[in-house]
Amino acid sequence: MKRRDVLKLALGLPFLLSAGSADVLAAALAEKHPKPKLKPGLPPLIVLDPGHGGHDPGAIGLRGGYEKHITLDIAQNIANRLAAGGRHRVLLTRSRDVFLALSARAKLAHDKQADLFISIHADSAPNGEARGISAYTLSETASDKFAAAIATRENASDYLTGVDVAAADKEVAAILFDLTRRHSLNAALAKKARIVSLIGSNLTLLENPKRSANFAVLKVPDVPSILIETGFLSNTHDEALLTNPTARKRIAVTLADAIAGAITV
Repeated sequence: MKRRDVLKLALGLPFLLSAGSADVLAAALAEKHPKPKLKPGLPPLIVLDPGHGGHDPGAIGLRGGYEKHITLDIAQNIANRLAAGGRHRVLLTRSRDVFLALSARAKLAHDKQADLFISIHADSAPNGEARGISAYTLSETASDKFAAAIATRENASDYLTGVDVAAADKEVAAILFDLTRRHSLNAALAKKARIVSLIGSNLTLLENPKRSANFAVLKVPDVPSILIETGFLSNTHDEALLTNPTARKRIAVTLADAIAGAITV
């Protein structure tokens, strides 16, 4: 059974339903249906998501830098770098300064059958000393208070909604949904580790740069999904870099090469 065939049985449910007592059955199904590979014959599709936009500026730096503009510029530069060699297909969730709901961003990655979804951000940190790049995967329980605070801020943009279904259907759908989710999350964890490893020698990393939290935008159960903080506008050093076009281009090129190196992991 293909990953997307499994997911069809769970359509209409809110993202990330808990399988609860169905864990044993989900594990058995996982053994019979290993993680799918990249689609043969097509270059991998990477969906890049520039955070915020339109009436949602995201974080605003101490010197007036707007997250929504920074993320769009970085995402566009990443896209250009990835697409240049013809080895990747790249799609942006937004290509101009418009608002897009978190659920719409996630849905686009699903609808386009992406091989990887990367959401780009430049947030405000819980403290002004925090600086550097970090990468996050989805977890209902945050890896730490720092990651939880970042997720809470990001999720304030809007909320995912789902269509309710009969209780009898939920248990079966949750098993299948959980199986799909686990496959994608395992892939995302491996890609996150690879990306952080590849950028670490060229860019400043946040202390403990591999984190996890309950980010709504990462709730794409059938697509490995990662959120990358390119720095924090609450830090004067990071803001100076993120508002400098030359520095942004360097960040984007380094990230693009790291993403390319992680896509087949």
